[in-house]
Amino acid sequence: MQLVIISGRSGSGKSIALQALEDLGYYAIDNLPANLLAPLIDELGSAPPSRSNVAVSIDARNLPESLERFPLLLEAVRERGIDVQVVYLTADAKILLERYSATRRRHPLTRGNDMTLAEAIDHEQEYLAPIRRVADLVIDTRGLSVHDLRGRIAEQVAKHTGGRLTLTFESFGFKRGVPLDADMVFDVRCLPNPFWDPELRGFDGRDAKIVEFLEAYPDVHAMAGDIHAWLSRWLPAYLDSRRSYLTVAVGCTGGHHRSVYLIERLARHFHHEGVDIRLRHRELGIHTALLQDTQTRDSNADA
Repeated sequence: MQLVIISGRSGSGKSIALQALEDLGYYAIDNLPANLLAPLIDELGSAPPSRSNVAVSIDARNLPESLERFPLLLEAVRERGIDVQVVYLTADAKILLERYSATRRRHPLTRGNDMTLAEAIDHEQEYLAPIRRVADLVIDTRGLSVHDLRGRIAEQVAKHTGGRLTLTFESFGFKRGVPLDADMVFDVRCLPNPFWDPELRGFDGRDAKIVEFLEAYPDVHAMAGDIHAWLSRWLPAYLDSRRSYLTVAVGCTGGHHRSVYLIERLARHFHHEGVDIRLRHRELGIHTALLQDTQTRDSNADA
């Protein structure tokens, strides 16, 4: 049996994620009380193959004491040999406020008390902290369309192979904030910036002109080598800690040139080492991608 637990902040897209898994053949249950995880496993233990993949939503509608006990409940399920993924969806408070204002829906924590919407969003983050700490995969839904989110769930969750680490490299621009789903962040704003050359400004870090510009500087090679060496040194430790996902974010000022180039370069290195790789370029609007051959991209651009 494969069990996917969807959680996260209200307004971050949990219902969309659960529906995406249901459309992919998962037996889906919304708003499951956390204390019923073990009974659910018992109930479905002898279920037909059509219910061998199960997805449940556990969120702030649970009792606070149940959320506090979630890590223990999760460990008890895993000790029974169940393949469990905990997926946590989030977005910053400003985005959540905008989403609730647009839909005019009530936040679950504003029902029956005097909390404002902003207070409810802040309190919910505290309530869900025990789940966030043990999440296998965190998805920042800021900037993701419904289609993008469904694609991420299908690609990263439904296709995930237990016992194998998926390494996601993400480029971003600091001027739009650090990705909330990053496990580690590297700042490369100290490197030479192609943006200041008007002839290069319109390209991105996947283009040959930007690659040529950056590779002319020894500091760029040194930065790439140091990040690669650090990751190579510590990836085995993450594997030993039963991590299923790891997101490495590299940021520059705008997220179009230096960070994109370094992400592509690092991804190629680890792809050759047999690691399951995913790419995301946040500021380019590329949310899930496989490696792209630079020469092929250049020849298409020249055509």
